[in-house]
Amino acid sequence: MPLPHLDRPFDYLVPAELDAEARAGVRVKVRFAGQLVDGWLLDRVAESAHPRLAYLEKVVSPEPVLAPEVARLARAVADRYAGNLADVLRLAVPPRHARVEKEPRDAPAPAAPAGDDTGAAGVSAASADPASADPASGTSGGRPTAGAAPIPATIPSGMPSSSRSVADAASEPVATPAVDPRGWRDYPAGPAYLRALAEGRAPRAVWSALAGEDWAARYADAVAATVVGGRGAVVVVADARDLDRLDTALTATLGPGRHACLSAALGPARRYRAFLAARRGDVPVVIGTRAAMFAPVDRLGLVAIWDDGDDLHAEPRAPYPHARDVLLTRAQLAGAAALVGGFTRTAEAQLLVETGWAREVVADRAAVRARTPAIAPTGDDPQLARDPGAATARLPSLAWTTARDALRADAPVLVQVPRRGYLPAVSCADCRTPARCPHCAGPLALPSAAGTPACRWCGRVAAAYACPECGGRRLRASVTGARRTAEELGRAFPGVPVRTSGREEVLGTVPGGAGLVIATPGAEPLAEGGYGAVLLLDSWALLTRADLRAGEEALRRWLSAAALARPGPAGGRVVVVADGALAPVQALLRWDPAWFAARELAERRELGFPPATKMASVTGTAEAVAGLLAEARLPDSAEVLGPVPADEGRERMLVRVPRARAAALAEALHTAAGVRSARKAAEPVRLQVDPLSLF
Repeated sequence: MPLPHLDRPFDYLVPAELDAEARAGVRVKVRFAGQLVDGWLLDRVAESAHPRLAYLEKVVSPEPVLAPEVARLARAVADRYAGNLADVLRLAVPPRHARVEKEPRDAPAPAAPAGDDTGAAGVSAASADPASADPASGTSGGRPTAGAAPIPATIPSGMPSSSRSVADAASEPVATPAVDPRGWRDYPAGPAYLRALAEGRAPRAVWSALAGEDWAARYADAVAATVVGGRGAVVVVADARDLDRLDTALTATLGPGRHACLSAALGPARRYRAFLAARRGDVPVVIGTRAAMFAPVDRLGLVAIWDDGDDLHAEPRAPYPHARDVLLTRAQLAGAAALVGGFTRTAEAQLLVETGWAREVVADRAAVRARTPAIAPTGDDPQLARDPGAATARLPSLAWTTARDALRADAPVLVQVPRRGYLPAVSCADCRTPARCPHCAGPLALPSAAGTPACRWCGRVAAAYACPECGGRRLRASVTGARRTAEELGRAFPGVPVRTSGREEVLGTVPGGAGLVIATPGAEPLAEGGYGAVLLLDSWALLTRADLRAGEEALRRWLSAAALARPGPAGGRVVVVADGALAPVQALLRWDPAWFAARELAERRELGFPPATKMASVTGTAEAVAGLLAEARLPDSAEVLGPVPADEGRERMLVRVPRARAAALAEALHTAAGVRSARKAAEPVRLQVDPLSLF
């Protein structure tokens, strides 16, 4: 049940006519407090501690969709995040698609219609209406167990989700993939890591990729080594573009039909078909966006995640698990190998290295220097001496000449800007007061050069806007978006093709030849042969955000873009419009994300911030938050911080404990939420353990 005070298994009797179909993992329907609800059967036992039990009403499908390993994982994730098992299982098991279940096992999967992929990432789910049931209402079923072995549980299911089809190659001979460690030769520990995977061991690695690295091919090598060792793998990436790239690499390495892809960009039938292929053991490998973090795989030998710092890996639905932590929990429970990779390194990944849970896989400095483009800042003293205006210019002379030289050499140029749109923020041209909507106080934006300012929150047009401070009616740009940048650079470099790539439209591979590509972070297209120059503009927008991870996120975005440039010996150059003395800029200049991650973790340890400590946020109305914290039996070492304003009239309190007391904190908060749920508290409270944002 999705209510915290009912977050436990319940016993039911199995009638004789359902004995053959009622297996662990199947979907069932049962009576709970007089209502017919959906659930999963967790286990069959001979006896129960409760004398009066109701019968199972129906086995919805004989397909055992809930694997025992996934059920154990879901319970561990729910306990870690102070959540309910029901909520986790909604994320783990897609809704049933009866037609897909009835398809012959040996039939090839139908081709997907053109344009079915939408490019969305993550898992699609919606909250089901909880049954307003009380287990003490006199119903013979639904009696909780106490201290018994695992027993049948009823937990409502049936959520909208999506799927991707998998070619069934069971009737064809399967070739054993070859493990080629040459792609890992620039990393001294890389070949040994692949050998350990092929030998069936469980190595754990944090991998810092070199500039220009074909990370998808390296992940395919690791997956192939795992398959050679007779085990399966789960790989999670942030978005559909990375998924397509990994899909291509795995097909080339393993052959067609050897892996399944799970993503919310797929329809319900396709996702369920891929899920069943993995659950039935038809494929040994599952890749996908965060929808794949719970994918059932036989003999799991490897869990891997690429770019774990991307916020798309954080599930926005209760209990808000992060894909990295779910996969690492799977590795711990299943005794599987783990691979956390990226061009950058998060503080969480650095903690894995410093605690000895994982070993780092990095290149030596000679390989780093050979593969890294030449990187220069515009705000250091030598540049300011040559160009005093570089401190305030949006496109200093160094960036302009770097782009000009690359275009003259017939090489493409990538320009990364942090904001999309035209002018996403404007201010009064006379007094510089930020322009706000007179109705909702949201920021005003200009959609084009001749457009009318409109609110980004409520959408109202402010054609007659007048500054409330000075009465001025002229507006100036506060933040410049990608489309305005493309317009400005088109005038600066007449005759040069200018393309934009952003959330609305992500370009594919950029063909060779001169041209300017204006992209927002995460939407940078690949270029044939690499970019001749990469310009990183508006660094202040990333570095001055009120966020604990501002510097870490800025470095992650810069390294991802700089990795697309050609190596320095081949003429690749990167210009970052920022002060070279800043720590994230220093890490970029030296291509040393491990140094920055260690520095960041040390600072957070001194200040008591995650991941050095465990934090939970409690958000709701002031009365609801105070009531829950008063009910919670927090650990003695807990610190309660706040309150601070949240949104829509709510407030947020933070609870901090040492990492060793994380389980006690989650249990205390979940128990307190159960007390409020049993009392039918009207005001909801949102609990988040390890929230992505603290401010």
